[in-house]
Amino acid sequence: MPLLIAFLAAAAPLFAMATERWGGLNPCLLCLWQRWPYWVAAVLALLALVLPRRLMLGLAGVAVLASGAFAVVHLGVEARWWPSPLPGCMSPDATPGQSIEDMMKSLAPHPAKPCDEPTFLIPGLPLSMAGMNLLYALALGGFALSRAARREG
Repeated sequence: MPLLIAFLAAAAPLFAMATERWGGLNPCLLCLWQRWPYWVAAVLALLALVLPRRLMLGLAGVAVLASGAFAVVHLGVEARWWPSPLPGCMSPDATPGQSIEDMMKSLAPHPAKPCDEPTFLIPGLPLSMAGMNLLYALALGGFALSRAARREG
């Protein structure tokens, strides 16, 4: 079971990276933040092979749910219910008296996709990548936690 959970956790960010490489999608900063908890969950699930299984699977489930929490924030930003908490999602502001050269230096080397612009993987399906991540995180996090709650792990 730990190997399955590790595989499913690693599959989420790998799938997202594949949509960039072969699907031409451009992630925003919040998209990138949603990937880290999956990597942590994969490592924790692998550690369940040598450390207390229930504890490690439980922590892996919590890590996956953290990605779901990032997805909720991202969905709210996409719906324009609140601004992004990450400064990299905002357009740079000009400071009074700031030169054009200083403004140009403050820009990122590669333009980022705005966080409030939803990315849809399946045309016609009104479910953004952040929404799909939320559903996946809830399912995988719940699965990992349910396995952690079992006596045999």
